[in-house]
Amino acid sequence: MRYLLISVLMLLTACGQERVRPSFHPEANPPTLSAWGALQVEKGRLILGEGVEPYTLNTPLFTDYASKLRTVWMLSGSASIGEEGSLDFPVGTVITKTFYYPEGEDGTVTAAAYQSVDLSSEVDLSTHRLIETRLLVRREDGWHPVSYVWNEEQTEATLKRTGAVVPLTLADHQQAGPFAYVVPNENQCAGCHAPDAASGRIEPLGPTAGQLSRREVVGDEEGEQLLRLAEAGFVTLGDEPAVVQTRWDDASASLDQRARSYLAANCAHCHNPQGPADTSGLDLSLGATGAAVGRCKPPIAAGSGTGGHRFGIEPGRPEASILTYRVGSTDPGAMMPELGRSLVHEEGLALLNQWIAEMDGTCSET
Repeated sequence: MRYLLISVLMLLTACGQERVRPSFHPEANPPTLSAWGALQVEKGRLILGEGVEPYTLNTPLFTDYASKLRTVWMLSGSASIGEEGSLDFPVGTVITKTFYYPEGEDGTVTAAAYQSVDLSSEVDLSTHRLIETRLLVRREDGWHPVSYVWNEEQTEATLKRTGAVVPLTLADHQQAGPFAYVVPNENQCAGCHAPDAASGRIEPLGPTAGQLSRREVVGDEEGEQLLRLAEAGFVTLGDEPAVVQTRWDDASASLDQRARSYLAANCAHCHNPQGPADTSGLDLSLGATGAAVGRCKPPIAAGSGTGGHRFGIEPGRPEASILTYRVGSTDPGAMMPELGRSLVHEEGLALLNQWIAEMDGTCSET
C-alpha cells in the first residue's frame, strides 16, 4: 500500500494545491530549480511535484545539523538492486536533497532534532529557512551534480555552479553562534560522489537498499520504506531481502554496528580501497576488518592531521586516537570529513568516543 503517497495526496487535495509535473532535462541545467518540477513553493510551503517520492536513510551524512528533504523521481523504468545493495538507477532519474533549518524570529537557526532525517513531504516556510537544493541527474553519459541556492524570499532557487557561502547563526546548541554554511561547487560534489578515484564516475551515495530499508510512520500508517518505493515503481525488489544498514542512533543495536554504520555513511565514500583517500590505507566501509579500520594503525599520509597521536584508533583511548581527533576538529588542515561541514557533529563524535573507549586490547609501543 502506498500509504505515504496517499497521505500526501489527501493533504494536497484538502489544501486545494495542484502539483506540478516534473521535467527531465537531458543536457543543459536550467537556471532555476522550479524548471525541474520536483519541488514547488505553494502557499508558503515547499511541496513535492506530481509523482515525486520522498525518502530517508537509516544513517545519513552529517551536514551542520541541517534538516534534509530527500526525493526521487524517474522519467521511466525503475532502479534494480545490485551488489551489496547498490541501486542501478535508469536514465531519467532525478534525485533531490533540500537542506533547511527551523528558523526563529531573530533569524537564528536551530539544529535538527535528529540530524538529517525528515520524513515529512513538505516544509512550512513560515518557520523554516531553505538553504540549498542539490540534484543528481542521471543522463545518458552518467550522473551529473547540480546545486541551487534559495533566495531570501524563499520563492526560488538559482543555479550555482561555483558554490556559495551562506552565513548562519546557530541557536540553543553547545556550538551556538555564527558559522559559514558552505554550498559545494561542482568539483567538490564530484570529490565526494566519485567513490572510485580511478574511474572518477559520479554515483549517488545515500540511496542503497540497506539505507532505504527501514520502518516509517506517517500519520496513523506504518510500513516499510523500500516496499513503498517498490510499489511506486521506483525500485525492483529481488528475491532476497535487503541487508539493513544499522541506524546510528538505534539503542537496540550493538555499539560496533552503530559506529561502523556512522563511519560508512560519513567517511567511506573517500576511505575505501578504491577511493580518493586510498593512500591513507584506511578503509571505513562496512565490510572492512582488522587494521584497515584503523585499530592500532599508524598514519601513512595524515601529516599534521594526526594531532600528535600515533594510531588511527587506540583501544580504550579515544582521546589518543587520530580518528576522533579529526572528527572532532574544525581546523581545515585536520578535520574529517574535510568537505561538507563547518561544525562538529557532537552526537556522532560521542558515539565514536564510546565505541573506542569500550574496545579491549592495547597497541604495541614498538
